[in-house]
Amino acid sequence: MTLAQPAWLILLVLLPLLGAGAVLVARLRRRQWSAFVAPRLRGSLVKRGSPLPRWFALLFLLAACAAIITALARPQGDAGTRTEKTLGRNLLVALDLSRSMRVQDVKPDRLAQAKLAIYELLDAMPNERVGLIGFAGSAYLYAPLTVDHRAVRETVDQIDETWATLGGSDLSAAVRLAIETLKKTGQKNNALVILSDGEKHGGDLDEIIGEAERAGVYILAIGVGTEDGDYVPNPDFPGNRMVDRSGKPVISRLQPEVMRKLAEETKGRYAVAGSGMDIPGIVKSAVADLDAFEVEGRERKLSIEFYQWLLLPGILFLTGSILAGTRWRGVNPAVLAAGIFLTPAASRADAVSEARQALLEKRYPEARDAYHKLAEGRSTPGRRARYHLGEAQAAYQAKDFKHARSSYSRALLSDDPKVRTHSSIGMGNTLFQLGWQGLADEPYPADAKDAPSLPEFDALVKKRLAKLKEEAVPDSGDAQGYPRMHSLISNWTDAVRHFESALAEDPSNPGAAANKRTTMTYLKRLAELLEEEKQQTEQSMPQPQPGEGEPQQGEGEGEPKEKKPGEKGDQGPKPPGENGDREEKPKDGSGDEEQKPQDQSGKKKDDEKAEKGPRDPNETPEERARRILKENADLEKGPLTPGRREFRAPEKDW
Repeated sequence: MTLAQPAWLILLVLLPLLGAGAVLVARLRRRQWSAFVAPRLRGSLVKRGSPLPRWFALLFLLAACAAIITALARPQGDAGTRTEKTLGRNLLVALDLSRSMRVQDVKPDRLAQAKLAIYELLDAMPNERVGLIGFAGSAYLYAPLTVDHRAVRETVDQIDETWATLGGSDLSAAVRLAIETLKKTGQKNNALVILSDGEKHGGDLDEIIGEAERAGVYILAIGVGTEDGDYVPNPDFPGNRMVDRSGKPVISRLQPEVMRKLAEETKGRYAVAGSGMDIPGIVKSAVADLDAFEVEGRERKLSIEFYQWLLLPGILFLTGSILAGTRWRGVNPAVLAAGIFLTPAASRADAVSEARQALLEKRYPEARDAYHKLAEGRSTPGRRARYHLGEAQAAYQAKDFKHARSSYSRALLSDDPKVRTHSSIGMGNTLFQLGWQGLADEPYPADAKDAPSLPEFDALVKKRLAKLKEEAVPDSGDAQGYPRMHSLISNWTDAVRHFESALAEDPSNPGAAANKRTTMTYLKRLAELLEEEKQQTEQSMPQPQPGEGEPQQGEGEGEPKEKKPGEKGDQGPKPPGENGDREEKPKDGSGDEEQKPQDQSGKKKDDEKAEKGPRDPNETPEERARRILKENADLEKGPLTPGRREFRAPEKDW
C-alpha cells in the first residue's frame, strides 16, 4: 500500500498535543475550584456530573481527526499497469525558425502565430503521433514522434529563432529530414505540416517533391504573415531593424508560391494562418484519409483507492463526539423534536448553473430563455449585461439571429471591456448571418470546409438579381427584393464596424480580424457584381434614334397634322382615347409653351373643368393645386427594375 499525498500525515503530530492540552486544562480548572471553594461546601454549591461523557467526546474527536487526516493522504493499492492503445497516424510539424519569423505584420509576431496554430493542432488531434522539426539554414528533429503531446507542447513553448544554428530558410532540408524520419516508422502514408513565410528557401524543391511523393508524405503548407510584410527586427542593428549592404531596412513578405507548390504537388493543401480558416479542421480532414494504425501510448499505473474506508469512520466518530459532548439537560424538547422529525426543504437549484448547463448541453432555446429571465431579474448593469451576452450566444447557436441581435445590443452597454469585445464580435457575426440569410435563404455554414467560394457567391448574387428582374412591379414603392438587397449591404457594413470595435478593444483577437476580412471580401465582391449589373442594364436599355420624338415643322409636340375631310388617311372623327382626344392647336400657330396668359376668370373656368367632381369648400388652395397636379399628371410610371421599363397609361390625356 502506498500514499498518494503523504504530506498530510504531518498533521497527526498535532493530535497528541491536542489530547495533552485537554488534560492540562481539566486539571487546571479542578485546582481553581479547590482553591475557591472549601471541600465541605463543594457538594452544596456545585452539582457535578460524571466527567466520562466529556472524555468520550474528546476521544471520539481525536479518532475522527486521525481518520480524516489519513483519508486525505489517499492510501492506495497497486493494481498493476495498463498500456493505452489507440488508432492514430504520424504527423510531423516543421516550424520555420529563421529571423524573418519575428516580423510583426501579424500580432504579436509570425513565430507566436505559428505556435498558436501548433497548439490548436495538438488539441484537435489527441490520438495522433506528433513530432517537431525546427529549420532555418539547417533542420533538426527537436521532438520525435510521440503520443505524449505534453512533451511536444513544452518543446514548442521554449523554441525560438536562437535554436537555429545556421541562418536562412532551407525548406528542402526540412522536407528531407521529415521524409527520413517518417520512413523509419514503417508506415506508407504520413503527413507533414510546414509553418513558414516561404522566404529565402534553398535547395532543389522539384527533387524533394518527387522524394515526398515516392515516400507517401502529404505536405500541408501553412503560410504565416501577410503579403504586405514588415521590417525584419534585429537587435544587433540600429533601430532594431536589419539592413542590407546598401543600408536599406530589410522588409520580409509572405511568399506563398513555394508553399503552394509543395502542397499542391504532394496532394496536400495550402492555407494562411490567421485568415479565419479552420487550420485544425483542414489538417484533421486531410489526415483522416491516411491509413490509421494501432499506437501504443504510455503505460498507466492502476491503483485502488482506500480513502473511503477511512472517511466513513471519521464521520461516525465526529458525530459521536458531538453527541457525547452535548449537555442534554439544557436542550429544549420542542427544538429536539423539530430537529428529529422535520426534514430540511429541498433547496432551489441555482438558476445560473442551470442556464450554463443548458448552454453546454446544446439546449440552446432553453438556455436562451433562462438567461433572459436572469437578465430581467438583475438590477446590477454589469451582471445584467453578462446575462444578455449568454442569452445572445444561446440565441445565435439556435439560429435565432434577430433575437441574438437584440441581446447583443443590450450586452454592448456593459462597462467591462471583455464583455464589450465578445458582444461586438457576436454582433458582427449575427449581422453577417442576417445578411447571408437574405441572400441565400439559409445561414452561413459553421464549418470552414463548407464555406462557399467566390464563384459560388457570384452565382448566389446573380441568382438573386435574376429573381429581382422577374418580380412584378407594384403600383407604388419598391419591388420586394430591393429592401432585402439593401438590408444585406447595411448589415454587412455594420458587421465590419462591430469587428473594428472589437479590434479596438483587443487588437490581438484573431477571430475579429479574420471575420472582418471575410466580410470585407464578400462586400467588395458584391459591390463589383452590382456595378456589372448596372452597366449591363444601361447597355440593354433602348437608345433614342435620330429624329425620333422631335416635332415636325408647323406642328405641336407629338401632335398629328390637321387633315381635311376626304383626304387620304382620314378615317373620320375618332372617339376619345384612340389618338383623337387631343385638342387642335389654334390656327395662329401658338403652341402650349407659347400660350399667352389668360385672365383670372378664364383661368378659374379651366381649373374648374380640370377638377374631378364638386369642389370641397374646406380645401385650401395648396391642397387643391396638389390634387389637380396629381389627377392631371402627364405620365405615371412604376418603379424601374434592372433591364426593364414598364409604364402605365395616364388617367387623363389632354
